[in-house]
Amino acid sequence: MPALHNIRLPQNFNQMARLSKNKKAALSKLDKEKAYPLSEASSLVKDITFTKFDASVDLDIRLGVDPRKADQMVRGIATLPHGTGKDKRVLVLCTPDKEEEAKAAGADHVGLDDYISKIEGGWTDVDVIITMPTVMAKVGRLGRILGPRGLMPNPKAGTVTLDVGKAVQEVKAGKIDFRVDKFGIVHTSIGKVSFSPEKIQENAEELIQIISRLKPSAAKGTYFRSITLSSTMSPGIKIDKASIPGI
Repeated sequence: MPALHNIRLPQNFNQMARLSKNKKAALSKLDKEKAYPLSEASSLVKDITFTKFDASVDLDIRLGVDPRKADQMVRGIATLPHGTGKDKRVLVLCTPDKEEEAKAAGADHVGLDDYISKIEGGWTDVDVIITMPTVMAKVGRLGRILGPRGLMPNPKAGTVTLDVGKAVQEVKAGKIDFRVDKFGIVHTSIGKVSFSPEKIQENAEELIQIISRLKPSAAKGTYFRSITLSSTMSPGIKIDKASIPGI
């Protein structure tokens, strides 16, 4: 067994120790059993985040629906009042006559056959793909690649449209596409930790109100089972549903 004075600590040991201390201090501010008003949670999520980067703020909403049934699927779009804080990379797959419109609106990549070939080769380095109804026959064959990554254009999400310029602008302005997963949960990012508590709260309220309006008529019992706010690598903060009007 080596002598203790011969043991070399990693160069970042002190940094790791400080991080653990900071994390412990941050987590001590959270009562995991308490349901917080949304306004208080929007401030607390900033206090319990210890990452060195500008972490995303996420909302997890467990709904009383059975997503296996078509008449209980919850899916929609929301334009958050303060955006998501992330500059989304947008690819527009369109005919040549729409290319300038897409570029002027701020699309990061514009084209058709060349990008279809790139995607078939495994390239998916974008956040959103927008296309046109007239080229969906070509884009449709990419479903097995784009579908599992959540990148497949969909008319319900506003990403299959002839007005590609408007669609690009909306995505860049903070429009998000959400859907309930197989566990009945809607999980999506609603901003960044650098946002003020007021902006986090207003973005969260906007999404919750939209989901409330999308309640399927076939859904019985409690619609909003639970709402949780968190940031990247932080624990979840339970939200008191009574603090949110109209749900």
